[in-house]
Amino acid sequence: MKSESFTSYRYQQQQKQQQRVASTSAQQTNNNSNTKSTPPKHDWNRAVSEAERIVGYPTSFLSLRWLLSDEIANVALHLRKLVGSTHPLLKTAKHLLYNGKNTMQAWGLIVLLVSKAAGHSSSISDMEQDKSAGVLHTQRGLAEITEMIRISHLVHNSLVNLQKGKNSSIEDSPTFEDLTFGNKIGLLTGDYLLGHASYELANLRNQEVIELISSAIRDFSESEFIGERDQQNNPLPSKPVANNISAASAFTNNVDFDESDCARPLNINKVMGIPEKEWECRNILNAGSLLGKSCKATLKLAGQSEEMQRQAFLFGKHLSLAWQASLDAEPFQSATLPMDCTFSLVSAPVLFHLEYDPSIYDEIEKGKISVENVDYMKIHKAVLQGPALEKTKELQRKHTTAAMQVLENFPPTDARTALENIILAMQDL
Repeated sequence: MKSESFTSYRYQQQQKQQQRVASTSAQQTNNNSNTKSTPPKHDWNRAVSEAERIVGYPTSFLSLRWLLSDEIANVALHLRKLVGSTHPLLKTAKHLLYNGKNTMQAWGLIVLLVSKAAGHSSSISDMEQDKSAGVLHTQRGLAEITEMIRISHLVHNSLVNLQKGKNSSIEDSPTFEDLTFGNKIGLLTGDYLLGHASYELANLRNQEVIELISSAIRDFSESEFIGERDQQNNPLPSKPVANNISAASAFTNNVDFDESDCARPLNINKVMGIPEKEWECRNILNAGSLLGKSCKATLKLAGQSEEMQRQAFLFGKHLSLAWQASLDAEPFQSATLPMDCTFSLVSAPVLFHLEYDPSIYDEIEKGKISVENVDYMKIHKAVLQGPALEKTKELQRKHTTAAMQVLENFPPTDARTALENIILAMQDL
């Protein structure tokens, strides 16, 4: 009897153990299936590192050969004197060197990835090819030129408008001296980068490429003069059009360059006061033009067809706009605005909120003398209470999708995959 009861007890224990194992296995299977259904989060730094490996080596001109040059060493020495001051040039330098999410140093990389993804004509001689990286030597030079032009523009934008007489209260103070000295360093640094970029551009010895990149320089210069500005030349949004819906429907064309000749100036008539059109106009001129035209120029150097050059331009333009929409949304991701933190008054969320609630323009008008007079916390709170942030995310998705669709015209290569990964990583920032 004891033997039978022990056998029965042992059988029951084995049954319970099997049930526990089966239950644990089912739970693990369920967890695995849930893990697979969750889309992976893409890492920006990893995407950029893998892309750099594909084109040979880090493409940013901020490399040892530049940092150790006499000109840059002198700039860095003088820049140290500004530490502790309020000059905007320090903030620009910090973003250039330390901000891992910034595309300032990724622009040359994108140009090279587009170059490798599209390939080059069979008529290109072996001497012109960097076979280890799969691009041409001229294309690598163009990538560096693009970065130099972009950063020279950002450095020049760091200059402070010091008007004699109007700043009489601080003209003799150490602050005024710091700002004046910072302006000198910013002006000389920006001029040096732009001058060197122009020299390297001429060395490409391609008249069409020179004209294309020169027109991009004209575009971002023009972007500094459209719309209203305060006394420091900070941009202010245009007053919302009274009947926004009918105005937007009347302007049915996309804000873009002439497809037959994108070197012609951008037509900006009737776009101011229409939120999405105004935002596209400002940011195509300010950034999208340079990246788009550089992507087009690099395929021109490779002897690609006009259609492939057009697709490359569209890719660069949409990628730049998608990135800008992501940056515009960033200050509005938290419920409260951190102290001493501001945002652009012509960013997508602000423009979309003006469409939703035009009365907020009364607060923006306080910035006509200086944007520092605007209550940023009030605008931040108002934007979060409306649909502007969601519209900004839709805007980013629109240009991200457009960039992805353009990539389908390129042959499937590791360079194309790297570009896709950069776009996906951008969405997760």
